[in-house]
Amino acid sequence: MKYFILFGPPGAGKGTQATSMVEKYNLRHISTGALLRKEIAAGSELGLKAKALIDAGSLVPDEIVEGMIESEFMTATDVAGFLLDGFPRNTAQAEDLDAILAKSGNEVTAVVSLMIPDETIRERIRHRAAIEGREDDASEETISNRIATYHGKTEPLINYYKKSGKYNEIDGLGTIEEVHDKIRELMDRF
Repeated sequence: MKYFILFGPPGAGKGTQATSMVEKYNLRHISTGALLRKEIAAGSELGLKAKALIDAGSLVPDEIVEGMIESEFMTATDVAGFLLDGFPRNTAQAEDLDAILAKSGNEVTAVVSLMIPDETIRERIRHRAAIEGREDDASEETISNRIATYHGKTEPLINYYKKSGKYNEIDGLGTIEEVHDKIRELMDRF
């Protein structure tokens, strides 16, 4: 099995690119938000714990999300690997992911990082908010907070994965097709 992490700031195009990556390389897309919704709908033990926390207005702790991801790894048999999107979000989660994979003698295959400048992040989030009618995403305060959170908590993962030689950066600017071609060129090496 191969284990890829799709990485980048908000608005980098991760969701758009994930669809074609999953289809072309026979990967199971694991988005933490979708995974939580799936487990809650299925009424699994982890899903029930997550629902209780969400209903109480709390964040779902890492160990519950990680348990759901590990369950996905163990139950998927019809794929060549996995594409993690939205996880890990910090170094502690990356270390936990390494430990989960090590249990089965695996490791992260590669990190595919779509990078765009902050001003492009702002433009793309504003555009997406207008198209999808998401007023909550349109405020400058919200956008600035998302960018600051990314730089402060998630961006340190770049150095974490550079140290292991797993980090691969792609310029996320250009058309969807141009970025897809850059990703395909990289992914074909694995």
